[in-house]
Amino acid sequence: MTETAAGLAALLETQRAAFARGAPDHDRRIAALDTLRDALREHQDALVDAVSEDFGGRAAEETLLLELFPLLAEIAHARRHLKRWMRPRTVRPAWYLLPGRARVVWQPLGVVGVMSAWNYQLLLSLSPLVGALAAGNHVIVKPSEVTPRTADLIARIVAERFPREYVAGVTGDADVAAAFSALPFDHLIFTGSTRVGKLVMRAASEHLVPVTLELGGKSPVILHRDAPLARAADRIVTGKLYNAGQTCVAPDYALVPRDRVDAFVQEVRRASAARYPRLVATRDYTRIVTRRHWERLQALVDDARARGARVQTVDPASEAFTPENRVFPPTLVLDASDAMSVMQEEIFGPVLPVVPYDTLDDAIAYVNARPRPLALYYFDDDRRRIDDVLARTTSGTVAVNDVVVQLGVNDLPFGGVGPSGMGQYHGFDGFQTFSKKKGVFLQSRFGGAGLLAPPYTGRTRALIRRLLRMT
Repeated sequence: MTETAAGLAALLETQRAAFARGAPDHDRRIAALDTLRDALREHQDALVDAVSEDFGGRAAEETLLLELFPLLAEIAHARRHLKRWMRPRTVRPAWYLLPGRARVVWQPLGVVGVMSAWNYQLLLSLSPLVGALAAGNHVIVKPSEVTPRTADLIARIVAERFPREYVAGVTGDADVAAAFSALPFDHLIFTGSTRVGKLVMRAASEHLVPVTLELGGKSPVILHRDAPLARAADRIVTGKLYNAGQTCVAPDYALVPRDRVDAFVQEVRRASAARYPRLVATRDYTRIVTRRHWERLQALVDDARARGARVQTVDPASEAFTPENRVFPPTLVLDASDAMSVMQEEIFGPVLPVVPYDTLDDAIAYVNARPRPLALYYFDDDRRRIDDVLARTTSGTVAVNDVVVQLGVNDLPFGGVGPSGMGQYHGFDGFQTFSKKKGVFLQSRFGGAGLLAPPYTGRTRALIRRLLRMT
């Protein structure tokens, strides 16, 4: 439901008061995860339809594979491991604090705010919810207004299944989102663009709210000259064209050995045509989410062409691509330069610049000279070179010899670094992000700390000197 700023503040206070009456224990957390799982299964068809309507066409299989399946797998993973995650961890104190004891306990933070992005609205709204519920928090979810049918359905399902003082969904425009980000949550997670992420972080800083920012950026592919070209191109195309490239970890540009660029382009064209022999007259190829987003992609391509790029479009059936049908074809940008907008902005569409390089050192230097990406992809079968690339580059995640699939590993942390985000979640990392990792020391009645307290006598000074020598 849509909320005013005053209504959002009142909702937060309602949840905070409910949390203060007693944080959810293990059984209640499991019950909440079961409730979410059952709701997803019951409303599966409606959710798939809502996503397709918002995009003007997206295959049901894509939504099931890339959103509902990962969500259900993450819920199952959390249920299976939650008892172990919650268990206090014993820590051995330093010898001079014996016979005291120490342990680390996991404590819920309180009320968590979730702001999601439109490109995978189900996954990006509800995956953080899984982690926050597993950690024992109350949660308010604000889906993106760009895909309103899915946002409304998420809010309605949450309202049907959970008490509002425990889990709530709110909808609304950019003003509602701004008011949401300014609330004094105990933790706020935002998924979206770097530009909006800065605004969210600025608003959260007013109340010193800790934030997890899942942003984007330009995720590179480095193709080594010895990598099997056809296999690499097929995997790059598959990941790039999921959701018509509207994926935060999609390959944004490809670094290809200079003498293999032409062969790479041919393999990409072949793989694209094989996956999508038709683009307009098919249910398999996702539309661009709005006319404005379609026109932005066209402007990027036009700017690149005007600045000297060679542009190749993959159009196997010679169809018409218009702002009205919102179909944007797979497009290769060759001879791309830093002066082009397509090399400055996150593309978020089925456009792939191809950048030639001479040596692997050159490719690594090219990546390192730019903002740290959310994902990096490297294609090579040589273990030594793989380790070298991993050691010499910094990114949120990495996949070797594939793209995008790293998100499917529940125990891998997902999150950016620098301009591509901060913090991480998924699996135990989500549980940890939404928990306070509290250190506890339990003093023994025989503890000797009083021997070192004032007044400082000769004996005290002798003990301190002994401690220093032993350390």
